[in-house]
Amino acid sequence: MVGLDFRRIGILGGTFDPPHNGHLILAQYTMEALNLDHVLFVPVGDHPFKDVTRTSVKHRLVMLQLAIASNARFSISDVDVRRPGPHYSADTVKVIQEEYPQAQLFFVMGGDNLRALPSWTRAKDLYEACRLAVMKRSDEDIAPDMHEAVLPGLKDKVDIVDAPLLGIWLSSTHVIERIRAGKSVRYLAPDPVVEYIREHEVYNHQ
Repeated sequence: MVGLDFRRIGILGGTFDPPHNGHLILAQYTMEALNLDHVLFVPVGDHPFKDVTRTSVKHRLVMLQLAIASNARFSISDVDVRRPGPHYSADTVKVIQEEYPQAQLFFVMGGDNLRALPSWTRAKDLYEACRLAVMKRSDEDIAPDMHEAVLPGLKDKVDIVDAPLLGIWLSSTHVIERIRAGKSVRYLAPDPVVEYIREHEVYNHQ
């Protein structure tokens, strides 16, 4: 996908362990709200704030490809898989900008991440390199200028995207808990992902 003439690109990072319908809804909401040409899903390798992922990157990449296969405006970037970790968001955005030098980048995050942004490593480098697309649940009290005293200029780089469906929380942990309890995860994740998990017994072991 490198070199294609995308002008506005969303960056959605995560472990995607497993990818679920919440990830796809989030990407679609962002794309429509901010008139994006494309959304890059960026699976983490060695995450600075998580000791380990549950599943090998091999399984996670296959599941993510299955999850997004039906949408030509979604693709995977392996930028955080092919580089040694730990990885920080500012570095990830820098590499992607080098791959898409003509594009305006939008780093997708939840409202909880916006609240915690002052504690992030090189937060200023991140929002100076891209815009922040912040998903706002219906019950969240967040604003672009909430950290202006400690992160000057941030308020001019934040786009708030209303995403009331995120109030109905769907997490990878919930999906795995249901799998291990022998319960159905149909409608929680795309059918090809569910079938892959079943066929390869991805989460059958604690």
